[in-house]
Amino acid sequence: MDLKVGEVIKMKKPHPCGCNEWKILRTGIDFRLECAGCGRQVMVTRKNVEKNFRGYIEK
Repeated sequence: MDLKVGEVIKMKKPHPCGCNEWKILRTGIDFRLECAGCGRQVMVTRKNVEKNFRGYIEK
C-alpha cells in the first residue's frame, strides 16, 4: 500500500471516542496515527493498518 504522511484514512474499527478517521503522522514499519475525533496519537504496525484500512477520506 502507498500511504503517505498527511493523508486522512478510514479504519475498520472506531476509536473509543467513536471516530474511525485517522491522520497519518509517520510511516515505516509502523505508523503513527492521530485520531480525527479526539487527537489521541497511537503507534500501529503496518500489518494492522493494511488489514483494517477501509478507504481514503482526504488525500
